[in-house]
Parts: sequence; C-alpha cells; structure tokens
Amino acid sequence: MSSKINIRSLSLADLIESITSIGEKSFRAKQIFEWLWKKNVGSFDEMTSLSKEFRDKLLTTYIIDKIVLAEKQISSDKTIKCAFRTHDGHIIEGVLIPVKNRMTACISSQVGCSLACKFCATGKLKRLRNLSFSEIYDQAFIINQIATEHYDTHLSNIVYMGMGEPMLNYTNVKISAEMISSEDGMAMSPKRITVSTAGIAKNIKKLGDDDVKFNLALSLHAAQDNKRSKIMEINNSNNLEALAEAIKYFYEKTGSRITFEYIIFKDFNDAMNDAQELAHFCKNVPCKVNIIEYNPIDDGEFSQAETQKVKAFANFLESKNIIVNIRRSRGKDIDAACGQLANKNALTG
Repeated sequence: MSSKINIRSLSLADLIESITSIGEKSFRAKQIFEWLWKKNVGSFDEMTSLSKEFRDKLLTTYIIDKIVLAEKQISSDKTIKCAFRTHDGHIIEGVLIPVKNRMTACISSQVGCSLACKFCATGKLKRLRNLSFSEIYDQAFIINQIATEHYDTHLSNIVYMGMGEPMLNYTNVKISAEMISSEDGMAMSPKRITVSTAGIAKNIKKLGDDDVKFNLALSLHAAQDNKRSKIMEINNSNNLEALAEAIKYFYEKTGSRITFEYIIFKDFNDAMNDAQELAHFCKNVPCKVNIIEYNPIDDGEFSQAETQKVKAFANFLESKNIIVNIRRSRGKDIDAACGQLANKNALTG
C-alpha cells in the first residue's frame, strides 16, 4: 500500500501546510491547487509552470488519483454516455444531455448502489464504495470538456442523478458541489447544481443545517406509502411522513424550492388518485414536479405509461397550481436514459 499522500484529498490550507513541511514556499501550493482543480491535470509532469526538480519531488511525496475517460457512446439524439475508470479499476458512468438552451451533466456519487429500487438498473448492482469528492468533480470537469469539444458550449447544469445515492455519500457530495461552484474549481453557480436523493430524511435535514446553496430533488415516484415501498425499499425506513418533515425543515433553512421527481409507470402510479395524492404531498413545501418517462431496463417489471394518461396526470397537477415539467427520455438507444445506467455497459458486459 502506498504511503504517498493523495494530494487531491487536501484543502488549499492543508496543501499549504503540507508543501511547507517539505521545505517549499507556500505560494507553490496555490500553483499546484490551480493545476489540480482549474486545469484538472492527472500528473505532475503536466504542471509545466513548476520546475522539473520540484515536480520530481512532488512525485516522491504525493499521488494524483484522477479518474480517466474509458469510453464514450453518442446517441442518435446527441446524448453522450461516458464510462470512467477509477484509480482502483472500477467503472462508473456519467451522461451529457444536450437540449435546447441547456447542457446538463448527470454524474455519479457511488460505485454501484445499495438501495435496490426496482425500476433502476444501477439498483441491481452492489454498492462497492463511495466516490471521493475529487472523483465526483472529475466527472463534471471531463463532461464539460466533452460538451465544449462536441457542441462548442460549456455545461449549464449539473445533476447528481447517476449511479448511487448521494445522501449516503454526504460529505464527498457536499465538498464536490462546493468545489464545482468555487472560483478555485469550475466556478459554476450552485443554483445550477441539483442533488437528487431517494429520501434519506436525516441527511436532508443536515443539508438544511449546512445551508447548502445547491438545489434538492426528491425521487418520489409515489405519494402513498404502501405503493412507494413496493418500488423503493428505502421508504420502509424513510416514509413519506418523515420525508415531509425533512423537506419542510430544508425549505425553512434554505428557502430553496424542492423538485419532486416522479417516474410514471403504466397501471401503477398513473391514475387520477395517484395525481391527487401527489398534489396533496406537494402542499408540504413550495415545489415543482418533473414527470419522467419510464425507461425500460433488462428484466424490468414496469412499462411506460400511455401518453394520454401522462398528459391528464400533468394537467390535473397544473389545475392545482403546481409547476409541472414532463421530461422525455434522452439517450435510450445507448442506455443512458434515467434509470438505465449500468444496464448495458460495453466495458462490463
């Protein structure tokens, strides 16, 4: 096991202390920090403003654990799915979603997932480990580069909706979002960042206590406990009453509107009584609802709701003065759509 220090695990203050401890001037730490984050280099040799002697010294003391792009697939609708390889050989996935006036990166927070939601391909995998905040940051940085290369524009939004449950990797998710929005990092407005959770009530409250500046989305998918528990085991320990209390607390602390994500399934949660239950739940906090088209996964037991039922569902919510967006699938032909990540990864079989 390497005794070298993972240099990207250090804050700027920690890096200054570490660099001075090996006999270097503190301003060198600021140079290194810029190379690591603003330029996102993967080796000390790329830090060309530093002397060869200093770079060799860094190499004997530190490691850089940057993820690398292992593969990318481009959909017929221009969505790009990225497979990233971590320093210890795991494959994680992220997606670039280009739509009119918006360029969104969907990024992962864990290798695999422990929640086993029935409609999600990632949920069929085991959770192997949390991603570090630098590995989460790398995904956003690399996908931003891809957006520039392919579409000549930078990311407008980042969503933590890829592999894993962000609220079960709380600290790394929070730090990564802070780095993405920092002037020392990608300098993206935190209001352009959304963290999505299946519903870990205590950590939703912690977000409020920490006064986070990014947006929060709750993967709801049913507003009745028995029904939600059938598709999301997490509801057994974090039921709708607990989640309602948590999102109220979050809103009181941050003043940030909540987004409810609602994947609509045929003959399961697409009826008018389901819409009524959702409208009732929406009374808890100022919110908006994203109705998401279901994307089939291998051995999935659900199917897409009929278009007319989706429209009727949305119209009912709008009649209750609820902001509603119907999200159409992107990247289905390369299994990059919502819920499909890890479904058919060309690198893993």
